[in-house]
Amino acid sequence: MLRLFRKIVISLLVIYIALFGITKLVRYPEPISSIRLALAPASKTPDLMPGHWIVALPSTPTPWRIGTPEVPTQVTWDKTKISFDEFLSKTNTNALVIVRNGKITYQTYLNGMTESSRLPSYSVAKTMTSIVIGQLIQAGKIKESDTFVSILPRFKAGTDFDKVTIKDLLDMNAGIGVSDNYPTGPSGWGVAIAQMYASTDLNWFLDHNRKMKEAPGTFPEYRSVDTQLLGMIIQKVTGQLVADYFTSHVWQPIGAEFDAYWNVDHQGGQEKTFCCFNAAARDYARVGQLLLENGGGVISSTWIKRLSTPSVTLDHNWGYGAQIWHPFDGVNMMLGLHGQYVYVEPKTNTVIVKLSDEPTDNGNNEELTAAVLKEIALQQH
Repeated sequence: MLRLFRKIVISLLVIYIALFGITKLVRYPEPISSIRLALAPASKTPDLMPGHWIVALPSTPTPWRIGTPEVPTQVTWDKTKISFDEFLSKTNTNALVIVRNGKITYQTYLNGMTESSRLPSYSVAKTMTSIVIGQLIQAGKIKESDTFVSILPRFKAGTDFDKVTIKDLLDMNAGIGVSDNYPTGPSGWGVAIAQMYASTDLNWFLDHNRKMKEAPGTFPEYRSVDTQLLGMIIQKVTGQLVADYFTSHVWQPIGAEFDAYWNVDHQGGQEKTFCCFNAAARDYARVGQLLLENGGGVISSTWIKRLSTPSVTLDHNWGYGAQIWHPFDGVNMMLGLHGQYVYVEPKTNTVIVKLSDEPTDNGNNEELTAAVLKEIALQQH
């Protein structure tokens, strides 16, 4: 028995060393960390990757005003009336906040979450990235016509990659061959988008993923790699960590209540700006509120117009432009994997934040949930 036990231990050690070598080679976290990241529910991933803090000013937060309370009772899900509680359960909701006319009228936190819980936004982070790009354009530090490699010449490839502009990146029109489609299960971790998500070295990732699928500006398709390049531009142009710049130029000016956290490839490295921004639901609502207040002094009116104007049509036949969705006329919606939403309805001056733990393959829940949020936003209150 002792000999058998020794053989098993040696075999497991050899397997682990082999896996460690492979993860090191492709710039993944070490094997146990990679497995934990792959198996964790959406809401638990922020603490499984390194990150940079985005610091609120506890002495000067802008307190939320509380409006006349509302309690939604019934919504329409796939043409059927269901209770609001069933909707929350069906879509694995962790937090939902409704803000009308700048006042919170409803908030609920489920599954052990509270108003201070820091929850992931996944691709809602793309809009956060766009806000900073808009600030840099307004400051005259970059132009939409600038190419990525004119700012970061080390990535020149001698191909159409060198023609990709900031405008192409903003509108998911760059043509870079890193698809956002990946299979579920273990095989999904071998594709490029998963590699970018788990990467411990994003510069290395981009060095090995500059192959073009289409010429820039010719075929819009939702690709997270476009936003990651925008984040690299921010770091290069500002000379700061994206999180530090975001702290002083967005988070503190909006009066955020709680610190946020942006996951990175490694400490002191590059923020994963296509995803991985983590904050409290009430603070996501503050960002949504900026879109109703013509930027609130944080975003220029010019960039608000850019954010609010669809440039291309992508998934669900929804409009898209400057890293934000337009599922319905006049509506801005930040959207992230696993059911993360910041829904902004100017008609009723309403912001709805919904943060969730849905599985990756959640069918047509994005369309159905957007319709529910529209229904709630347009209700008279």
